[in-house]
Amino acid sequence: MFFTRTHNFNFPGSKEELKNRLMGKHVKIHNLDFEVLEEDNKLSIIPHAEQVEAIKTLPVTTVDIKDDGSKTKVVITSRLRPFDSGGPMLVMIFCIFMFAASIVLLYVGNEPLITYTLLGISLFIFTTFWIRMQMGYFDYVRKIRAYVKSKGNPVTSEINVPVLPA
Repeated sequence: MFFTRTHNFNFPGSKEELKNRLMGKHVKIHNLDFEVLEEDNKLSIIPHAEQVEAIKTLPVTTVDIKDDGSKTKVVITSRLRPFDSGGPMLVMIFCIFMFAASIVLLYVGNEPLITYTLLGISLFIFTTFWIRMQMGYFDYVRKIRAYVKSKGNPVTSEINVPVLPA
């Protein structure tokens, strides 16, 4: 819900051409291997985190490919792995609860010090949490999306050399 990201783009080739470019490939992001597999007529990009000992919040990405006339419509959806979603959801609920409690205390209570302390703590925890998510989970999502788009772009998928302006 909070951590699901969807991105759409059009691919100039056919559905099978894009599938062939992606199927069975591996992409390495932050020294972690992601594999592209086919499930239920969609492509799934799943992390191989069996050997990772650090705690990481990782996305499972589905790539839905539909023929749309002369173009192919590609929908990339990234979600938290089900067993990774507990921690981030608890932090979000805790921050929302503390924020709501500080707002209630602001209008009901007579202690502005407690009110502003709760508000400050909730905003600090949420900001720290969101920055860490941007550096971790959302960075994986951005790089997986860039990988799929690079395979879908005929210019960048054939040549991996950046084109510099003249």
